Amino acid sequence: MSRGLYHVPKAYNEPVKDYAPGSPERKELKTMIHKMRSEMADIPMFIGGQEIRTEDKREIHPPHDHQHLLGHYYYGTADHVHAAINAALEARKDWQELPWDQRAAVFLKAADLVSGPYRARINAATMLGQSKNVYQAEIDAACEMADFFRFNVEFMSDIYNQQPVSSKGVWNRVEQRPLEGFVYAITPFNFTSIAGNLPAAPALMGNVVVWKPAETQIYSAAILMEIFKEAGLPDGVINLIFVNGPVGGKVMAMHPDFVGVHFTGSTEVFKKIWKAIGDNVAVHNTYPKIVGETGGKDFVMVHRSAKAAQVATALSRGAFEYQGQKCSAASRAYIPDNLWPEVKELLVKDLKSFKMGGPEDFRNFINAVIDEVAFEKITSYIDHAKKDATCEIIAGGNYDKTVGYFIEPTVILTTDPLYQSMQEEIFGPVLTIFVYEADQYEETLELVDSTSPYALTGAIFAQDRWAVETAFHKLANAAGNFYINDKPTGAVVGQQPFGGARASGTNDKSGSYLNLLRWVSPRTIKENFIPPTDYRYRFMEEE
Repeated sequence: MSRGLYHVPKAYNEPVKDYAPGSPERKELKTMIHKMRSEMADIPMFIGGQEIRTEDKREIHPPHDHQHLLGHYYYGTADHVHAAINAALEARKDWQELPWDQRAAVFLKAADLVSGPYRARINAATMLGQSKNVYQAEIDAACEMADFFRFNVEFMSDIYNQQPVSSKGVWNRVEQRPLEGFVYAITPFNFTSIAGNLPAAPALMGNVVVWKPAETQIYSAAILMEIFKEAGLPDGVINLIFVNGPVGGKVMAMHPDFVGVHFTGSTEVFKKIWKAIGDNVAVHNTYPKIVGETGGKDFVMVHRSAKAAQVATALSRGAFEYQGQKCSAASRAYIPDNLWPEVKELLVKDLKSFKMGGPEDFRNFINAVIDEVAFEKITSYIDHAKKDATCEIIAGGNYDKTVGYFIEPTVILTTDPLYQSMQEEIFGPVLTIFVYEADQYEETLELVDSTSPYALTGAIFAQDRWAVETAFHKLANAAGNFYINDKPTGAVVGQQPFGGARASGTNDKSGSYLNLLRWVSPRTIKENFIPPTDYRYRFMEEE
């Protein structure tokens, strides 16, 4: 039982290491990469603290070296989903009754573990299993993961401290109760930190979780489970399963004790999940919370007053870091004709300087896309553009999957602002540019707002403050994360809470207190110190 009004340690953003030649962190990470490449990982499911292996043993290969075997994991069935739910529900009472400061301590320790003794290992796993270069792995797997844990604890404390006023003779309180059942977390391949935060955020607020990661992220997910366990997370609070998405989703949606889903993935999958929940709402003991971030078609809008070098750099980084496999990646750009010649020259020059290959070679800026399915989808857009009369490929356009799933960063110039690659999410290293007449700025803003169903991130580049203000208002609903003179990627926990609306999700802002509020059910408490003893009111008295 808590006997103090505890103040949590002040949250801070984990400093990003630069891994410069000769630095100790570079040496440590290179050693870890070599070690992990030479070992054979054996990754079970974790249900109720037990390691679960099945007859369905599957291989893990680096996307950039698909003939190399990193290890195996064990695939489950609907029975394992049920077992994970049962384990979570069994752990629920004890976990929810644990004082909040004890839950906080688990995740504060996890933050120090992931940014300390596990840093090289989680980064190496992300580089090998998800083909991220060292910087992308560092800002994701080590730094953002620690940031989520630390800031979520601070946000939790802030939420608990928000209390109502009390009138004379009355004490009013609000209790933020965990939900009555289990939360199902469905996580993506592209960010190790998102994969860790989606189960961790509800767990911090006292909930129990069944976690289904993307199969292409299992290599680093297993290390996150090790970190949770070493941090002191009790068995059954977070259960890690490897199952087919529709199989797990069906069990989830039809279970009476299902209370919420925490999702990052495709819009189409999220729609199916939402429908399945709606179809089974009569079965549930409570209305489930549905929280999802589902992708984007993120824009860079450029005004004639912008600086070409800044625009070109934002496109080079925003569109092609991590091969464009970010929900926030710049994938469509609108450039005024007065700036286009200079922007084109600088952008093409940047792309020609990119080095591409495996992340084990730290000189490589570009690595492989995640798997063959993604490779085929992305290259189909490139092939289509090569044949379309309205398009010209001005950079890249080549690809090869002989050794790994490598696609050159590709820039498509189109004369059709409604061309498919201006509207559809590709999730790869493809940027499409439309050049507009510089005096058609406001009309082009309307085009930006109406072209895509998504509304996740977007950027405006301008030196003219009128242009910034105009875009700010005309694009008010076009992006949940709006950037002024910056690339539309790189949201930092505690600084730019992340999420969008329209087809991009429920905009519940991971990296802020808003997300944590979805994982509690408030109870208001009124205590009357001296209750009345007569039902009569003064107005009832005689004159």
